[in-house]
Amino acid sequence: MSKASVSGWTSRAAALAFVALGVSGCGWFGGSDDTYVELPVEVLYNRALDDLGRQEYKVAAKEFEEVDRQHPYSVWATKAQIMAAFTYYESNKYDEAIIALDRFIQLHPGHRDIPYAYYLKALCFYEQISDVGRDQRTTQQALDALAEVVKRFPDSPYARDSRLKVELTIDHLAGKEMAIGRYYQKNQQYVGAINRYRTVIERYQTTTHVPEALHRLVESYLSLGVKSEAQEAAAVLGYNFPGSDWYQDSYFLMTGEGTRPPEEKSGWFFGFF
Repeated sequence: MSKASVSGWTSRAAALAFVALGVSGCGWFGGSDDTYVELPVEVLYNRALDDLGRQEYKVAAKEFEEVDRQHPYSVWATKAQIMAAFTYYESNKYDEAIIALDRFIQLHPGHRDIPYAYYLKALCFYEQISDVGRDQRTTQQALDALAEVVKRFPDSPYARDSRLKVELTIDHLAGKEMAIGRYYQKNQQYVGAINRYRTVIERYQTTTHVPEALHRLVESYLSLGVKSEAQEAAAVLGYNFPGSDWYQDSYFLMTGEGTRPPEEKSGWFFGFF
C-alpha cells in the first residue's frame, strides 16, 4: 500500500508535523560530505536536517546516525535516532526504519516521542500491505502494530488515524479470506470455501464483506445439498441485511422467487433447480 493510498495523506501529515517540531529552533547548514570528521553535534544534526529537506535520504540517514555515534550521550543523539528512522521511512526503506525504531523503543521506553515511534513503526508495516492475492503476513503485522498504538496511547495525536487504519486493515484481511473462498467455490471445493466464509463472518463481522460471505455460504451449502444450513445462513443474512442485493440473491436461491442472481446469468453460479 503506497503513501498515496486511502488515508495515507494523514499519515504523511502526522509524520511531517513531527519533523517540523524537531526542526524548530535549529539553524541550517549547507552541504554534506561522505567523509565524516569529528564535528559539533549541532552542525551534524542540522546538516542532516538540511539533506533531509533536499530529500537526500541516504545521506541524511547516515548523518543522523553519525550524530548518535559521535555524541551518544547528548539530547541530540536521541532526536537523531528517531529522525534516522523517519528518514528511512520517507525513502521506503521500511526494514531499516523498523530496526531503528525498535532500537529507539528499547533504549528510550519513557521518552516523550515513544507514541510517535510506535506509530511510525505501524506505518512501515501498513504501507507494505499488498493486494489480497498475495501473502498477508505484513497485513497482520500492520494490524498488530496499529492496535498497539491505540491500546498504549489512546489519547495521543496518532490514535485516531491508527483506529481508522485498524478498520481498513481488518477489512483487507477479510477480503483475502473472501478471495480464497471464491476460488475454492469456483473450483467446487465447497468445504474449503465454507470455512473461509465462516471465518469472515465470525472473525471479521464488522467488515463490508459479511453480507457476501453469508450469501456465498447459502450457495456453497446448497451445492453440498445441505439445505438446512443454507436456510440458516439465508435467515441470518435476511435479519441483518434485509435490503441488500445479497439477500435478494439468496432469497431467490432458496425460494425460486424474486430477482435472478447475477452469478447465474454469468454462468458463475452452479444451479440447484
